[in-house]
This record gives sequence, C-alpha cells and structure tokens, in this order.
Amino acid sequence: MFKGLRDKLNIFKRKAREEIEKDDRERTEVRKEVREPQSKFAKKALKKQKGKRMDQDQGPRVGSESESGITLQGSMENSGMKGDTLLKTGKPLVEEKGGLFARKISEKRLEEVLFDLEMDLMESDVAQPVVERIREYLTEELSGAKVDRKTQIEDLIEEALRHSIGRVLETRTFDFDEFVKKAEKPVVIMFVGVNGTGKTTAIARIAYRLKKMNISCVLAAGDTFRAGAIEQLTKHADTLGLKIIKHKTGADPAAVAFDAIEHARARKKDVVLLDTAGRMQTNINLMDEMKKVNRVAKPQIKIFVGDSLAGNDAVIQAQKFDEAVGVDGVILTKIDADAKGGAALSIAYTIGKPILFIGTGQDYKDLIPFDPKWMTDRLFEE
Repeated sequence: MFKGLRDKLNIFKRKAREEIEKDDRERTEVRKEVREPQSKFAKKALKKQKGKRMDQDQGPRVGSESESGITLQGSMENSGMKGDTLLKTGKPLVEEKGGLFARKISEKRLEEVLFDLEMDLMESDVAQPVVERIREYLTEELSGAKVDRKTQIEDLIEEALRHSIGRVLETRTFDFDEFVKKAEKPVVIMFVGVNGTGKTTAIARIAYRLKKMNISCVLAAGDTFRAGAIEQLTKHADTLGLKIIKHKTGADPAAVAFDAIEHARARKKDVVLLDTAGRMQTNINLMDEMKKVNRVAKPQIKIFVGDSLAGNDAVIQAQKFDEAVGVDGVILTKIDADAKGGAALSIAYTIGKPILFIGTGQDYKDLIPFDPKWMTDRLFEE
C-alpha cells in the first residue's frame, strides 16, 4: 500500500540529509581556510577582540552560571525538548546564541531537494496544487532551521514531512455515523461516480455498517442504465437481508428514488441508499439526468465514490461531480491496491471535502473511516 509514494519520500529524506551534511562540510572547510594574522601584535589584538565578542554576544556558555544562579545546561535539560521536538514547538533547535553546535539548513540546499521532491510527488499522481502546498509547508518548517548535533537529520525531515502531509489531509471533518443518527428520517444518501469505481459495492458496505449500528435502510437501484448494476445491488440486498426498490432497465431513475423514499417513510426506515448510473463526467445528458435525481430525492448527503487507482483522473471526476450536484464527502475504493497514494492526498485538498471512508479489502467490513494519521503512518511505515 502506497509503496511508490513511500519510496519517493524515503529518497527525499536521504537527499535532504546528504545536502545538509554537504553544506555543513563546506562551511567547515571555509572556516578552516580563514588564516589568522602572522604578527604577534595582530594575533594579540585579534584574541582580545574575540574574547570581548564572546563575552558580549554569546551569552552564557553551557555549564556557566547566570546572575540567577541557573546554568544554561540545567535550563536546557529542564526544558525537556531537543531536536525535532523543538522544531514542532516553533522554538530554536539550538539554545546557544550563535549556534556553536548547530547545523543550519540553507535555503539554497533546501530549494534543490524540494525541486526533486516535486517531481517525485507528481510521478505518484499527486495533483499540482497539492504538490505546491506540500512544498510551501516544508519550506516553512525547514528553511533556516538549526539542527543540533545530536539530532538525526532524517528523523527531523520525516517529522516535517508528516506535519506537511497531515496539514494537506486536514479538510473539514464530517462524522457520518453521528449525522445519520441525528438527522431527520429518512436520511437520503445519494452516491455518484463513474463506472468501475466500486460504487455499488461501496453502497452495500455502507448498508452493512448501518445494519451493524441497528439503523434500518432501504437500497434504491437508481442505476437503470445498466441491467448488471440492478442485478448486482439486488444480490447485495439479498445477502444482507435488506429491502431493495428497483424498476426495469431503462426506467426513470428519479422515479426509483421517489418510490424508495416513499417506501422508507411508510415503513419507518431510517436511511435510503440511492445508487445512480456510473456516468462519465463529460456526458452532459447523463449529468443532467443525475441533476434531476438530485432535485427529486433532495438527498441530505451526496457521496462521490472514487477509485484510488485512477490517480489524477479521480481528482478531476470529483471536481466535476462537485460542480454538478455538490459533493459532501468522498469514499475512496481499492486503496489497499494503491501503490502510489496520490489520489487520497489530492482529493482531500483539491475539492476541500472530507474523505469519509476508504476501501481496504474485499469484504463488507473492509470499509473504514478515513483518518489522516492512519495514512501518514502508512506512508512512513517500514
């Protein structure tokens, strides 16, 4: 899972470490090349000048005692923060003024490795706006940061990457289960997306989840364009022991939606799960038909079901369906087979709507609520 993107991020960590260490070596060499004056008088004057500068500018040295009687070493130990922990708090990574024991990440070196990261992310199907945002966050985290000698550079880079990716994934949250429990009944949930994304299976998995929560539901076979879609949803309904409302192939999908909602009201059912034809977002007639279903059904939630393997195509599809009917949330299917991982990063940020669930396997139970931390952990697991 996400192997391609994970490999790219690991390469970036190594490159960043190498560049920081290279920059550190070059600065050390430059300092060694600075020669002191040869005359005794000049050396004496320079030594005296250095002594004054250290007394005035460096402040207390490690182990020295301040006027308050507190040593700098004690102050650092009592703070309880070192290395990348200090980076996350926004405090300097080196307490000594002047950074005698620090390595500084130069902007020039950072620019070089970030360019390589941009290319790697785009190869992993991460959308351009998302790539740019991750770069901005990383620049904000790392540019000019001082790293103490005890800090592992790759650990620091990984923490910055985790933080940056986490910020991209943090869209507005939506508690699906809580909404269904509290909303006026019946709750109408409309599912949209193109053929082949696993939309009908996602509906069955949501039905399974609701049944486990003791929430009654009705399935509506609104994809009347394909006989196979009606048969597939019927099979799921029979397996789960649920009622399905369906018409013959070619019937008006808006009529199916209307009948399903009326049935739910009459039988005091809690939720209507409405399937729609898997249409391409470029097909104007079919998109207009879906808009009609939306007007008739007046769904409280509209969920876009996208195939994570489709990469940037899934992002474009989500944008088009959002423009057509207004998407409230996303279900990403086949994420267990996704080697790249770009779709999950991109959809959450691009359309600004929450990823509600992700499909992680073949069974009904393999639909889990999406958690940004879960994804970042998968991206950096060994």
